[in-house]
Amino acid sequence: MRQWSLLATATILLSIAAVPPSAAQYQPTQPIEFVVHGGPGSGNDAFARAIVQMIEKEKLAPVRIQVSNRVGGGGATAASYMMSKKGDPNVIALYTSVWISNPLVQQEATGRLTEMTSIARLILEPAVLAVRVESPYKTLKEFVDDAKAKPGQMKQSGGSNLARDALIHQLLMVDTGAKWSFISFPSGGERIAALLGGHVDLLMVEPSEASELLRAGKLRAIVQISEKRLPGFEQVPTLKEAGFDILDVPQARGVIGPPGMPAEAVAYFQDLMQRVTKTASWDKYLKDTSVEGAYLPAKENSAFLTQYENTLRSVLQKSGIKTVR
Repeated sequence: MRQWSLLATATILLSIAAVPPSAAQYQPTQPIEFVVHGGPGSGNDAFARAIVQMIEKEKLAPVRIQVSNRVGGGGATAASYMMSKKGDPNVIALYTSVWISNPLVQQEATGRLTEMTSIARLILEPAVLAVRVESPYKTLKEFVDDAKAKPGQMKQSGGSNLARDALIHQLLMVDTGAKWSFISFPSGGERIAALLGGHVDLLMVEPSEASELLRAGKLRAIVQISEKRLPGFEQVPTLKEAGFDILDVPQARGVIGPPGMPAEAVAYFQDLMQRVTKTASWDKYLKDTSVEGAYLPAKENSAFLTQYENTLRSVLQKSGIKTVR
């Protein structure tokens, strides 16, 4: 009996040792910094703040989560900051495609997304190309034809020169032979203001950034950057439907931690984000902003990010941009 008892005890201890750290074993005890690379009003800033509001409303975290805007370098400032926080369990960040594309073209860029700690993918986000309602352009073809007739005179507002809107701009110019300028602004609010003020002619925007303006008729969507037509935009064609067969440029948003984040902290934040995606507030957010819920846990998100990097490298090369990695 004593031998069986000792064997049972040893088996239990070995089983406990084999269980990976769980979210229940870790609880943050100080405020969490939630890093975004865009300024107030940008798509990733709005998304991060929406997540924080959901967490607060549902009382999912024992501490405050504070959005931290670390703007500059097309995401490089935020990525560098995350790399400097190696092993810190109290800092997370919201990634987008620019976190991958920037290091692919800048040799000096530090902080590849694949070097950080995967936590979760949350959404895949469509977009629309929009003009102000007073614009003469009802279709993308009309805009492109005018850009061909007036090379370099048309203007598009956007974010980083390596963000999705800039890549779509490059791909369309390669595909059509038209030329128009891309003017970078640090925040979504400034990009929209430039369009509404008549300073630029075109803007690519996520529905979450400009849904109210689109619904109010101040902006007009002329084409969708999406595989299928979005609810609420049934009359707006996709790029392929409009006759522009260019490479797909996905926009994923998710959460990462700094390099070497403790496993128990990763498990906690992975669980936290999964719980967010199971709330009624999350379902409402998806419906209101026309984004696709696409949760992936840490391991699967890590594999996705590797594939995502390969896709964006191909897009950059197709658009004529030299890659260094």
